[in-house]
Amino acid sequence: MSTEPPPGSGQPPEDDPFRKKPPSGPPDEGQGPGSPYDTPYGGAQPPPPSYGGGPYGAGGGPYDSGAGGHPADPLAGMPPLADSGRRTLARIIDMILVLIVVWLLTWAFGVREYEVNGDKMEVGKSFAQSLVAAVLFVGYDTLMTARSGRTLGKKWLGMRVADLSDGATPSAQTSLVRALVLWLPFAFCCACVWTVICGGWSFFDKPYKQGLHDKAAKTVVVSTRN
Repeated sequence: MSTEPPPGSGQPPEDDPFRKKPPSGPPDEGQGPGSPYDTPYGGAQPPPPSYGGGPYGAGGGPYDSGAGGHPADPLAGMPPLADSGRRTLARIIDMILVLIVVWLLTWAFGVREYEVNGDKMEVGKSFAQSLVAAVLFVGYDTLMTARSGRTLGKKWLGMRVADLSDGATPSAQTSLVRALVLWLPFAFCCACVWTVICGGWSFFDKPYKQGLHDKAAKTVVVSTRN
């Protein structure tokens, strides 16, 4: 029987090869036999309550503290984080690919920002071109990320996007949030400035090397190369 989620659920499949697997191994020493409800903690004193949490909050989620009250590492079991320089190069590749399609569409429908016979800009055509660019950038990034965690640029350079919680391919909703934060400001205003701020954030972010769009979607970019 297939483990694929029902259409429209927006959830990654349970057999996602990138999803982190729970640790397996022999039980801890000192654990009593029988049901865990017979002799809790194998007759030993219960561990102290944990007040820690993950990078986005405490308790009730995938970022709960580990043993001994120390925060669990969300990156445990994941491939290494991708290099920020390679991430930037992958984004440039994606931008070039999508901008070629934007130019072709706006040229075909006569809504280019600049006229052929000069550099006079028309506001109406400029907005139409920005709208086409926004739809294509957001749609491309959302579909590719939700499908495999990789745009073409990331695929060619050996990277993918992963949920910080479990390492799985991001859901459609998560991918959409990530794409909206990354591409809407780029398409409508301050393209170069926003690209430097949003994407360049990963060069300085610790410990997860997240861009602002990663922080909004709670994702990381990891390497798929050995």
